[in-house]
Amino acid sequence: MKSHDTIFTIPTYRLRDVAETIEKYDEHFARNGHSVKMMVFDDSSLANHEKYYALLEQTKTVNDLFYVGPREKEHFLGFLNRKLRDKKLESLVRNLFRPSYGGNRNFTLIYSLGAFLISADDDMRPDALIESSPESLNADEISRGKLMKADAGGFVHKSFDILTSFHDVLGRKVSELPGNYEKGELLMDTAMDLETNVSNDFAGDNSLILRRGPVSSNAVVKMAQTFRTGTNDIDALDYVQMYLRDESQHHSNLHDFNDLYVLVNFRPVVTKKNWRMDCGVAGYDNRLGLPPFFPTRLRFEDFIYRLWVQQPGLASAHVDAVQTHIKNNYMRNPLAMDVFNEELCTLLKKKIKGNVTKLDDLSIRFDYIGEVTLKDTQEILDKITGVHRQVTEAAARTKDAQRRQALTLFAETLARSFYGFEPDFFQQNVTRIVDDVISVIHASLDLWPTLAEICYFHKDKKEFPQLRVKNKKLKNHNGAASRAG
Repeated sequence: MKSHDTIFTIPTYRLRDVAETIEKYDEHFARNGHSVKMMVFDDSSLANHEKYYALLEQTKTVNDLFYVGPREKEHFLGFLNRKLRDKKLESLVRNLFRPSYGGNRNFTLIYSLGAFLISADDDMRPDALIESSPESLNADEISRGKLMKADAGGFVHKSFDILTSFHDVLGRKVSELPGNYEKGELLMDTAMDLETNVSNDFAGDNSLILRRGPVSSNAVVKMAQTFRTGTNDIDALDYVQMYLRDESQHHSNLHDFNDLYVLVNFRPVVTKKNWRMDCGVAGYDNRLGLPPFFPTRLRFEDFIYRLWVQQPGLASAHVDAVQTHIKNNYMRNPLAMDVFNEELCTLLKKKIKGNVTKLDDLSIRFDYIGEVTLKDTQEILDKITGVHRQVTEAAARTKDAQRRQALTLFAETLARSFYGFEPDFFQQNVTRIVDDVISVIHASLDLWPTLAEICYFHKDKKEFPQLRVKNKKLKNHNGAASRAG
């Protein structure tokens, strides 16, 4: 693979804050000798586009920067609908690419058809936090990390050649991978449930453990990811538990968290399955097309890939590189709403996984149609009312007025987010939401192969709507010249 066959994308809905991300990755690529097309896929409203687009033009990059925003997306959707020539499908097309975590990523898939896609979220950075005195890993241990205070020291910033790490594996057979790659069936996280990625209990450290199992030497790595440091990959409820356990915490936003996740050590691995898929730091072999992300505003758009990669002949990898997540609370849902969304995501993951009927090149099929039982919703309510009770008891117990106010406010918003914990009202609303989500996913999976075929044959004739950002072009970053990889 060559760098010019690769498209680097940043999907975002926070156009205000994406400029720094662009410059950090551009500098990283240039310093490692890569020339790569960089693209921002923006889910902003037209009003926010007009307010913040000038910030992109103020960036300075060695690599060419392109932008796909609300106008370009509308032009693209118009192109698809003209090709389909069916008015009844227009709403389905719009749903597939609607502003959402999955919808925006589906634009990145279409625009990178025929190439390799490397994607980073807008709050990622191309370096890593590594403990100053790394320890050896155990026999089946792939990585070990722990939470450390941001100002305590004991770790260093390290940079790894991200593109080269992806180039080493994407589109290659397992037999062609570098010799330092471990091989096995899947990874288990000591701190999380295997298949839903829900925290078992909040822990200050964790390890990824390799479950040994066969991986065909002819299996092709279709997706890969780096490891991640910085803001730990934890659930919304973990933030609540951390706040409750630390009596010294009295800031008003329970989302605020000053500890950093630091890697003690890690090593690359290729697996048959990947329940630890992290699309925020991922790369994909998109030369022949891939399935769509679930077009949902809930945060489980990448769950489809955890299922899809299990079919024969495919594999996934954790590459020999690390990136850092700097959690951005700008335009983020309130914590109580994140708790609600995560509970729905967990429910949907279990329902979909338990009903998969078919996996193929561009899609998956499952026969779950959105039924939500009273048992389903009661289990969620029992769990969350228990949390609510903990929070209210902590609020009554604390002597710190600011901490009491924060806990009381969270308890109130948690109750509102879960419809006052009224069982019938909660069940009715969850059923409605799940039915809407599942209906959109089914329709999208049916339509996607047709759209992928249309776009695949169009891409060589004319580029899809995109805007070349008129920013300042640099020849190098502090003497690091750019060259084709």
